[in-house]
Amino acid sequence: MTKRTAAKYKIDRRMGENIWGRPKSPLNKREYGPGQHGQRRKGKLSDFGTQLRAKQKLKGYYGDLTEKQFRKIYADADRSRGDTGEALIGFLERRLDAVVYRAKLVPTVFAARQFVNHGHVTVNGKRVNIASYRVSEGDVIAVREKSRQMAAITEALALTERDVPDYLEVDTQKLTVKFVRTPGLSDVPYPVVMEPNLVVEYYAKN
Repeated sequence: MTKRTAAKYKIDRRMGENIWGRPKSPLNKREYGPGQHGQRRKGKLSDFGTQLRAKQKLKGYYGDLTEKQFRKIYADADRSRGDTGEALIGFLERRLDAVVYRAKLVPTVFAARQFVNHGHVTVNGKRVNIASYRVSEGDVIAVREKSRQMAAITEALALTERDVPDYLEVDTQKLTVKFVRTPGLSDVPYPVVMEPNLVVEYYAKN
């Protein structure tokens, strides 16, 4: 778990966007940032500020990953063939906690990390409790038998605020998820605009 999980509602206000598309986002009531200086008029962002904001938004969306974690994922994307920004999104979506969240087995990405860490998930029949575990195309993720009666799962599956993307095949009866293919930016149902190209520019200069 990240150290700032308890402050997850501040992320929306810090970004100025409801990045998870949640009905309970504090932005629905207060559109200014957190803290005593949150209501100050915001100046125009520099190119660096715009790039940094894009990185913080993408990093925050996946459970407020640490800079070390996020930079490692970026490094993997940078070494891969093809567009680095697209590869970055693909690697982020291959995280086990991201797959659990996308499949609507849990209500939030923070809950997904906890769900995995507590050992409720298997990958291809083997128990995996590492949220950052990187799944591969064709992998089958399942909720362990003893965990299938959890009320949180039923509540999450009933949520109407987000849909399961087509790069996952979900069996809501068996509570299994097949990771069909690695998605690109246009495949991922982000509630807000993500700009991985700006993240690439940020790391290229820093």
